Amino acid sequence: MGKPIVVLGIFNADAAYRAARLPRLGETIMGAGFHLGPGGKGSNQAVAAGRAGGDVHMITRLGADDFGLMARGVWASAGVTPHVIEDAESHTGSAFIFLEEGTGQNAIIVCPGAAGRISVGDIQTNAALIQGAGVFLTQLEQPLDAAEEGLRVARAAGVTTILNPAPATDLTDAMLSLVDIITPNESEAEGLTGLPVTTRAEAEAAADALIARGVGAAIITLGEKGVLYRKGGKSIHVPARAPGPVKETTGAGDAFNGGLATALAEGQAIEQALRFGCAVAGISVTRPGAAASMPHRAEIDAFLAG
Repeated sequence: MGKPIVVLGIFNADAAYRAARLPRLGETIMGAGFHLGPGGKGSNQAVAAGRAGGDVHMITRLGADDFGLMARGVWASAGVTPHVIEDAESHTGSAFIFLEEGTGQNAIIVCPGAAGRISVGDIQTNAALIQGAGVFLTQLEQPLDAAEEGLRVARAAGVTTILNPAPATDLTDAMLSLVDIITPNESEAEGLTGLPVTTRAEAEAAADALIARGVGAAIITLGEKGVLYRKGGKSIHVPARAPGPVKETTGAGDAFNGGLATALAEGQAIEQALRFGCAVAGISVTRPGAAASMPHRAEIDAFLAG
């Protein structure tokens, strides 16, 4: 199972409505479909790592409500140990997702609720947990100061730190210097560096720009082109591979990050860890959903052996 993986992030209950169009103000229309399911990058990544065989611990805030119970159920089924601050003054995060029938385009309203109140104090409360980890993984959906404090506590204890910089936002060099591995996709890498990322050479240049700002190594996820790892002027490219037709790419980045964290916590070398993460993502895109699409360890090992 390897060393513990600590994930700091948020859980959202995603309520997706499908209709021909958005209603106008004051109007009611009939929908064509509805789905309620678990979301939030941190939660998705924790589920991916748990199903992949990691000893995973999730730090977050939830409300004392039904969506909070949903989160706990999702984590229990994936073997994720929750470290939850239950916030009676707020609600569990949720998202309204409108899907336009015919085009598949979406419009989204996110209400992070309790997760938007994750604080530096919450990190300090869980400092011993973070210090005992093999890998600390976070994103940018919770407040930045909490993410930075988590990275700081982990780095000071010699824990491998992974930052998935999503959604993209401006980051200081001080925060980036606490990151061993940063894992942006193409648009996030462009947002952080101001450099286009459409070719391998451009991805390498963007990665080098991030390394120049203080990160230890950069992994740029390239969708159907796989992932590019960059450190010390050298690159490793691992192509994407799926065991069947692609059905939905939602959550593929979360699948990769969870798989990567699991492999690194087990002590796998970076090239093997990249392949493991790509396998987790490759299986996930053959299924609908985000958390629901994350594969179990036996499937991952069989796919890698095939």
